[in-house]
Amino acid sequence: MSPEELAAFFERAPEAVLADPGWERAHEALLDLLESGRVRAAERRADGTWVAVPWVKQAILAGFRRGKIVEYPGAASGGPAYDKSTFPLRRFALDDGVRLVPGGSAVRRGAHLALGVVMLPPAYVNVGASVGEATMIDSHALVGSCAQVGARVHLSAGAQIGGVLEPAGARPVVIEDEAFIGALAGVFEGVLVRRRAVLAAGVVLTASSTLYDLVHERTWQREVPEGAVVVPGTRPASSAWVRAQGLALATPLIVKYRDARTDAATALEEALR
Repeated sequence: MSPEELAAFFERAPEAVLADPGWERAHEALLDLLESGRVRAAERRADGTWVAVPWVKQAILAGFRRGKIVEYPGAASGGPAYDKSTFPLRRFALDDGVRLVPGGSAVRRGAHLALGVVMLPPAYVNVGASVGEATMIDSHALVGSCAQVGARVHLSAGAQIGGVLEPAGARPVVIEDEAFIGALAGVFEGVLVRRRAVLAAGVVLTASSTLYDLVHERTWQREVPEGAVVVPGTRPASSAWVRAQGLALATPLIVKYRDARTDAATALEEALR
């Protein structure tokens, strides 16, 4: 089935989709097209905005509804696993060009990993996610359902790229090309990290996070601008009692911007001095 045929199939009401005798064929075609990168759960428009592709997310949700819990013997953990029959683990071949280092990583079917992706164990990539060429997924990193990660991105150890599957029209988390996500950093709830941005270790961004730009003296929400270097910071709490205790609230801060001559590690080192 072509992407256009799949879109027409899955754009119907969920009840009609699940009752259709052609569902299994359509579901298998969906997984194949997601894995090839021909279909994605979100797309970048010409003006640079990212939007969800609702029918793709509706199709994935239909797969969860249709699937039954089955045993998967000898899963990545070494023992049996129990999961939906519709989304088994993905198996790679040598000519896929993905370096999947032994030790417990797992990729669910319906996830796209491009040529040159490296996964260090244990790491996990969920259904509907897309990971671009030459991206590094370090140990204990997560790429959640439908997350879009660009090319030459570095996801450091313990980085968490959250999944956004519902509602179908909600934009998933997007990490654009050449971004650097530090150890134990977290990006959740549809936040967009623009090209070449750098998140220091421990930075956490959600839809409600206010990002303070110390360079341009403005704030951002749900988006990290291109080339921004973000570090954990604090801001004073509002009540007199809290101030009397010497307490402050955690907040992310943009302390500089990368230029053409600085790589992510250099920019981060200079920002933290």
